[in-house]
Amino acid sequence: MSRQEDFFNHIVEGNTNKGEFITLGSAMLDGKTVKNAYVNVPLKTMNRHGLIAGATGTGKTKTLQVLAENLSEKGIPVLLMDIKGDLSGLAQPSPGHVKIDERHEAIGLPFEPKAFPVEVLTLSEQDGVRLRATISEFGPVLISRILDVTETQAGIISVIFKYCDDNKLPLLDLKDFKKILQYATSEGKEEFEEAYGRISTASTGAILRKIVEIEQQGGELFFGEKSFEVDDLLRVDKEGRGYINIIRLTDIQDKPKLFSTFMLSLLAEIYSTFPEQGDTGRPELIMFIDEAHLIFNEASKALLSQIESIVKLIRSKGVGLYFVTQNPTDVPEAVLSQLGLKVQHALRAFTAKDRKAIKLTAQNYPDTEYYDTADVLTSLGTGEALVSALNEKGRPTPLAATMMRAPMSRMDILTDSELSSLLSDSKLVKKYNEEIDRESAYELLNKKIEQAEAEEAKEKARQEQEALKKAESKRKTQTTRRKSTRMNPIVKVLTSATFIRSVFGILTKVMK
Repeated sequence: MSRQEDFFNHIVEGNTNKGEFITLGSAMLDGKTVKNAYVNVPLKTMNRHGLIAGATGTGKTKTLQVLAENLSEKGIPVLLMDIKGDLSGLAQPSPGHVKIDERHEAIGLPFEPKAFPVEVLTLSEQDGVRLRATISEFGPVLISRILDVTETQAGIISVIFKYCDDNKLPLLDLKDFKKILQYATSEGKEEFEEAYGRISTASTGAILRKIVEIEQQGGELFFGEKSFEVDDLLRVDKEGRGYINIIRLTDIQDKPKLFSTFMLSLLAEIYSTFPEQGDTGRPELIMFIDEAHLIFNEASKALLSQIESIVKLIRSKGVGLYFVTQNPTDVPEAVLSQLGLKVQHALRAFTAKDRKAIKLTAQNYPDTEYYDTADVLTSLGTGEALVSALNEKGRPTPLAATMMRAPMSRMDILTDSELSSLLSDSKLVKKYNEEIDRESAYELLNKKIEQAEAEEAKEKARQEQEALKKAESKRKTQTTRRKSTRMNPIVKVLTSATFIRSVFGILTKVMK
């Protein structure tokens, strides 16, 4: 048996599946494609998470597109984080190309252009289904981790949430949160101290500065109503194909705090909402996080810990997370160790640091007699990748340098008119894009303050009126007293001693 025949059997035996699977392409040996040596990924193991890595221009986005298409065809919904803005073409079929035909001939797979059901979502003011969540839905623990506050400040946030719960004050958006923090150390200071203890103005000031940081990155657009219901990510179309939900993130590349906040809230909501799936043989939802370093580079230790915990636990809900980044070292080791599928496109060795990173990357893959992994990593062409997956029993499949299949949909963005047409037909746009600003903590506290001020003014006016009445009463009393002691001049003359003596003197003389 020749080396190529032995390699063919090695790949085919290692990629045989009894259940449903996705074919990524055909294996390569010595730089040449081995036709029909298919590299398959069982659907059963796709909730074990994954990594798509490689240098710029090596084909990561197209691999992501291929996976999304094939998952959709199997009836599995997908959520894509579109940082670069080049994934909307999934809604239109590929125009085809001679090079695509050549590639698929070499692989041994037919090529059929297709469009897929797509929903466009947005965190910002871009066109799309608006994604929002309320402060209350985050809860004090998650908010504290996102803001990266101290233990003392986290305690204050918990007290704030408790006060709002006790007093039925909805915390919906950032202005609600800021208002209650200000109220706790100003107008409501005595009320808080009596019920919950003293709250430091220095601590609330520090929390407010953290909130402003998120606010400056567009957080006021994200926090509020109507909250996005994660069950809407699980829709399928009339043909039974899973919807591909694309979140447009092209305008928040410089807003990693907002991106991290959204990602963590979404994962937490999915984990708390989705039921335990058990061993059903297929995932409920697959999420692809493009430019994953934006999450990890800016994340605090507390936030990283939360992400690591969710990555470990969320697969029991039937959810797979796939991180797309340039280098595997962008992903923390605690997360990297949880990833079952690894698709590694070419890496470039321009510096000593690059060469060291390539050696470390090579160590993440199973040993094989057919490849020098470190050498292959630098020699892969565009649309080629090293693939290591898990078989149906959870064991790694044979490492295969793979000629990846081409996307069936358009490898380009939608035109403005195509996007407008897509959004006009969207049921979710109609459901979520109405702006709602119902009465919440901000308005209720302002009313409370206004009522307190009105009552204070009323009491002050009453006291002033009372003081005026007392003053008037006192004045009248004094006037009465003065009148009683003041004698009429005529009476005074008539009652004087001199006058009396004169009268008696005259009377005496007359009598004589």
